[in-house]
Amino acid sequence: MTSLILIETTSLLIRPLALGVRLTANLTAGHLLIQLISTATVALATTIPAVSLLTLLVLFLLTILEVAVAIIQAYVFVLLLSLYLQENI
Repeated sequence: MTSLILIETTSLLIRPLALGVRLTANLTAGHLLIQLISTATVALATTIPAVSLLTLLVLFLLTILEVAVAIIQAYVFVLLLSLYLQENI
């Protein structure tokens, strides 16, 4: 009986932690991609300006996408966390 309580308690504590890790990984991946493309844009600015403008456009569109992903990720995080908390009250 006590092992079941221990397992259930561990499960309840791990769920929000797993949600936080998932949220962090998704946002970090997007930020790394933005960093790589912005570095390429700056590096190409002096050598090939036309390609630099194209990568700047891609960077702008990716930034808009990243903001949308951040909003969706935050919504999913709060929704799942509230469902987990409701389940245990």
